Amino acid sequence: MKHQLSFARINVLNEHIAEVIVDQGVVISLEMSEEYDRVLAEIFSNNFALLVNKINKYDFSFEAKLSVASHENLTAIAVVTYDNESKKSVGEVAEMRKLDGWNLKVFDGLNLGWQQGLDWLHDELKS
Repeated sequence: MKHQLSFARINVLNEHIAEVIVDQGVVISLEMSEEYDRVLAEIFSNNFALLVNKINKYDFSFEAKLSVASHENLTAIAVVTYDNESKKSVGEVAEMRKLDGWNLKVFDGLNLGWQQGLDWLHDELKS
């Protein structure tokens, strides 16, 4: 099942995992972050995990960095990156949100990272 947001697409992979693909060149605002959280709450009523596929370049407003991925049932986040710039930006947001205790892991999309990320999410949801 697919959900089209104003700035991204959410592909529901199974009852506990969704893939997120943000559109090219977007700067995610606080309002977009709230739209994202609202749709995730509609899709998932129990624990879930996200596979963030960073195939496009995008950024977050400061406010969005502080609020994105705050859903109480979010168990794990796998981020698939395709270049060092994307990997660095994920690290910066994760550092800002360190106190939130995100269960986040980055995977290299050029080395089967998508599948590795999905496998890791399955393992995290089991534990």
